[in-house]
Amino acid sequence: MDPLIQNELSKLDPTIPFRASTAHRHHTWAKTFHSRPELYIRPQTIAEIQKVVTLARRCRRRLVTVGCGHSPSDLTCTSSWMVNLDQYNRIISIDDEKRVVVMEAGIRLHDLGAELKKHGLAMPNLGSIDNQAIAGAIGTATHGSSTRHGLLSQSVLGLKIMLADGRTMSCSAEENTELFRAALVSLGALGIITEVTYQAVPAFDIEWQQSLHSLEEVMNDWSTDLWTTAEFTRLWWMPYMKRAIVWRGDKTSKPRRPQKQSWYGGLVGYHAYHILLYLAQWVPSLLPSIEKVVIAVQYGFTSGAVNTAVEDGHRGLLMNCLYSQFVNEWALPLARGPEAITRLSAWLNGDRDAARIPFDPSGLYVHTPIEVRVSDTSSTTPRPYLDNTIPDGPTLYINATLYRPYNRDPPCKHRYYEAFEWLMKELGGRPHWAKNFQDVSCQEFWDMYPDMGTWVRIRNEVDPQGMFLGDWHRRNLLPLPSSSPEGQGAEAVPFLPLEEHEVARVGARGGGLDWSGEVGGSGDVDVGVNEKGRSPGASDSEESFELVRAGNGDGDGTGEGSVASLSTSMYMSMVSASETTTTSTSTSHEEEEEEEEEEDL
Repeated sequence: MDPLIQNELSKLDPTIPFRASTAHRHHTWAKTFHSRPELYIRPQTIAEIQKVVTLARRCRRRLVTVGCGHSPSDLTCTSSWMVNLDQYNRIISIDDEKRVVVMEAGIRLHDLGAELKKHGLAMPNLGSIDNQAIAGAIGTATHGSSTRHGLLSQSVLGLKIMLADGRTMSCSAEENTELFRAALVSLGALGIITEVTYQAVPAFDIEWQQSLHSLEEVMNDWSTDLWTTAEFTRLWWMPYMKRAIVWRGDKTSKPRRPQKQSWYGGLVGYHAYHILLYLAQWVPSLLPSIEKVVIAVQYGFTSGAVNTAVEDGHRGLLMNCLYSQFVNEWALPLARGPEAITRLSAWLNGDRDAARIPFDPSGLYVHTPIEVRVSDTSSTTPRPYLDNTIPDGPTLYINATLYRPYNRDPPCKHRYYEAFEWLMKELGGRPHWAKNFQDVSCQEFWDMYPDMGTWVRIRNEVDPQGMFLGDWHRRNLLPLPSSSPEGQGAEAVPFLPLEEHEVARVGARGGGLDWSGEVGGSGDVDVGVNEKGRSPGASDSEESFELVRAGNGDGDGTGEGSVASLSTSMYMSMVSASETTTTSTSTSHEEEEEEEEEEDL
């Protein structure tokens, strides 16, 4: 372990464990990105989390909090320190009468569902999977598919966040409201969410059915009862067949009834489809035929074929994501859906005149189905600053999924996403934060989000040195002085001392990309340990943070204070005092892919 870390660790309370390992290799769920953090840290208590933050501040390291890594982007990649809260996952309290649950933020949604079920409770809505930690699902604007529900964060009553100075701050609709609105879609850039207070609902079963329909029928029903007949509705659209599977679910008291199983629904179908997708890597023109065969085997060739079941509500709202995949989902007004689907359908089928998309689709074939979902956040208050949904009506989500058969990227990705994103922008869409958008600039994000300036200001106030900032945040959200967006009142953000920037991304063995980064403005300053056992500049930084704590009457760093106390002048003085303290934490990615055995330090 780095002598600097050992030295600083020796100064902290030895009775508080520091559960870290040096042999971890991180990858996203889809194995699209890989990185090797210098330390992989698994705290189990709030005191351990505070120790991690204190040590990172003294050692000039960036912190990245990660759960299951379900985002297929480089959002969670780091060569610095990675914090996993899987062991900080307990239920703190449940008020059965008010149906309010307080939990540690590392709990996975499937474990939360199981705990709620013991009390006759449930989450009101879910996305397609339940493997995420509650903090990650909230922080990336996760949603389900219902015009009667909004984002998962709509049910969040309050949060506690560990800031870069070691304080834990509470926020809610009534307390530190600005911080609450920023933290509801935080993208991991404000601090470490440590506690979530959540409004549950009575447990429920769900009766669902899915049926095959022509695209024409779906378009005809779009503005009448397609999205409102049932509480939960989603589509899987097959552009080459010009059909869609309509899935609807409602709460029910009927006896449970399992889904009818077929030979294709098990391992045989799973591997057969995977092999067909892999063959299409070399012969992409097979994809329209593969779409037809897969749908025919499951539903037949006749529209109206139905599959149905009655299941536990938590289980019934989930779906199998099958294989490694790129996902590029955009939110746009529900009323623009027919135009979006009609034009994209025309483009995928080679009709450029009808599509009016300025990219050539010749010889391009894509994976299907395309997932279509909805939500309605128009009644949500207060709204997250980075909420990508429509504020005054229902929101439609179109998800252009591309599978990565056996972890190999499909050849159509760049051209397909280029055209798809162009159309989504023209229709007023905004991308899902945690997915694989590829052609959206920082300027465009500022144009899309009127509250972006407020979010950035709050972010800079609670983390003035950039302990929770990475390259993903910089290129998408934080304009440098030379590229400040015009017309939005944007205040350019200089490169921060603990911010991590990307050094390289290279092909990884077995597919995907190996990502490496370094902390600091340029990465060319060799930071050693001085005679006091600190990195150069660390003492000044610690004194600045102590001043912040003292100003809030919070000398031990564990209490709660007001975000307003972190002034812009204090933020700028911290940046100025620490600008030259850069620490290179880039790592080599030439090791074998197999993970080494991890040992606690």
